[in-house]
Amino acid sequence: MVESIKNGCIFCDIIEGIAPGSRIYEDELSLAILDINPFSKGHCLVIPKRHVPWWHELTLEENASLFRVAQIVAEKMMATLKPDFVCMYARGRRIPHTHIFLVPTYQGDVLDRFFNALELFQESPPMLAALREEKSMDEVAKRLRNA
Repeated sequence: MVESIKNGCIFCDIIEGIAPGSRIYEDELSLAILDINPFSKGHCLVIPKRHVPWWHELTLEENASLFRVAQIVAEKMMATLKPDFVCMYARGRRIPHTHIFLVPTYQGDVLDRFFNALELFQESPPMLAALREEKSMDEVAKRLRNA
């Protein structure tokens, strides 16, 4: 299933069973594992079994699998760990193999504080405020629709 295990990718090595990983759930295209540097108890990574740097480069089937596995694992987190919510975001920069972070998040914890600060930042700078203007929104929407 893995295209290139020779590239030194830790996620490819985990998928192939060469490197250890605490497997939580998997299907034929995706795997959920515990993160070895967790933000909170139960922090998981959901990775495609094929080595692809960015989630938007996955096939439709791989993308559907990735987000289906993420939902299944998030439901398991909600049932067993009882967080306020499960934070989800996609990465791939530091380790160039698509991975979705699933982090059980509680009011006042590090991610809650981070995203609260990010939302305040998003609402305040003049440069970002200009992006909310109708003309700017219409321009970007048109560009994205016509791409």
